[in-house]
Amino acid sequence: MGLSPRRLLPVSMLWLCYYSCYSSLIEDPHPLYNCIDSATGYDQCAYPAYYGPMEDQHTQFSIIGYEPAILSLDRFDQMDSPEASQTEVSVDDFGAKGDGTDDTKAFEKAWEEACNSSEKAVLVVPENKTYLLKQITFSGPCKSDLSVKITGTIEASSNRSDWDGLNRRHWIEFKDLKNLRVEGGGTINGNGKTWWDNSCKRNKSLPCTGAPTALTFRSCKNLIVKNLRIKDSQQMHLSFERCENVRVSDLIITAPGDSPNTDGIHITSTQKILVMNSVIRTGDDCFSIESGSKKVKVTNITCGPGHGISIGSLGDGNSEAHVSEILVVGANLFETTNGIRIKTWQGGSGNAKNIKFQDIAMHNVTRPIIIDQNYCDSKKPCPEQGSAVKVSSVVYKNIKGTSASEVAVNFNCSKSIPCEGILLEDINLVGTSGSNTTMSCKNVQGLNKGEVYPPSCL
Repeated sequence: MGLSPRRLLPVSMLWLCYYSCYSSLIEDPHPLYNCIDSATGYDQCAYPAYYGPMEDQHTQFSIIGYEPAILSLDRFDQMDSPEASQTEVSVDDFGAKGDGTDDTKAFEKAWEEACNSSEKAVLVVPENKTYLLKQITFSGPCKSDLSVKITGTIEASSNRSDWDGLNRRHWIEFKDLKNLRVEGGGTINGNGKTWWDNSCKRNKSLPCTGAPTALTFRSCKNLIVKNLRIKDSQQMHLSFERCENVRVSDLIITAPGDSPNTDGIHITSTQKILVMNSVIRTGDDCFSIESGSKKVKVTNITCGPGHGISIGSLGDGNSEAHVSEILVVGANLFETTNGIRIKTWQGGSGNAKNIKFQDIAMHNVTRPIIIDQNYCDSKKPCPEQGSAVKVSSVVYKNIKGTSASEVAVNFNCSKSIPCEGILLEDINLVGTSGSNTTMSCKNVQGLNKGEVYPPSCL
């Protein structure tokens, strides 16, 4: 069957983006990096970010007009301003060697000095050295605002026994801090291969046990994280837990595509967070946004390989979950196993609502658009249950590109708690060679606006 003109135009546009991003594939093993402008950090292949008011006319959708006031940029502008009086604290001054020996104690002493400074302090991790750290927690509150400038490399111990008797869920943790910024252009290397090799997802005969998150921010307020490389985490790379007023930008997060559970950025119980201008290439979700998260904006992101951008999973273990006011705008997904996904377990309760995905390009993505209220990440089949996390008021606008699977849009909703208020607007998802695609709808109510392909079942 021949392609209609409305399908040919997006395919030609995608070819131009493919060509610009992949023309140096032979010379450059990381072609996605070519999309990032070295001066600004912006992804030149992504659709431009959308900041104007939404113009949807379907007033029955509570998300209409929604553009979350993510955070007060005035607060961050003050944090960005250079201070005349700052105390610089180098980890080298406290005995750090950066020669492969354990530098954990030196980092702890340097932190204590910086945290207790009566004037603003900068904790410095010098360039051209690799510092070996075991598990470490940088705790507040501190006496003044604090910056951490990482220009060198921090590397995790490869010995799993170094976590014996400790919390295996963390490697580097910042907690209970206000007005903190972490930046510098350096690298955080989780040295995760030994953990991946001992994962039940790689070796089915092994028990499933937890592994550390490389970098965790817990209970932090007015936080900036920018200009860092995070690689090969033991499990998740970067996690924000119970934080408020967060700005994240200019990150490159990488791990092999087959590394288990290596989410790029994990957001849970966090409000007012902006993530922008970053590249994430891992073995799991580029983003996972979980319960308790509200007023989240993700913009200008390159994702892939990995499992795409996920809200959830929600409601596991019959738990109550709430996620709302989520905006994902301006993203490129390359050969991910999922595109933009909302996933909930049966038996849960609560809601996922007021969510908008806009201006997203799919490049050979398997399952580009998914709502799955029957998610089951378990060795045993999950029994059918009557309750579910309610999914409502979700907008998909200007989502275009190529699908590696025939079913490009799949709404698999609960029999007892169906999905409601789903809007598809200006959707065009064709097969990788321009072939036809389909849409699947189970227990979902919604509307279409503009051109929608594959043919809608809403």
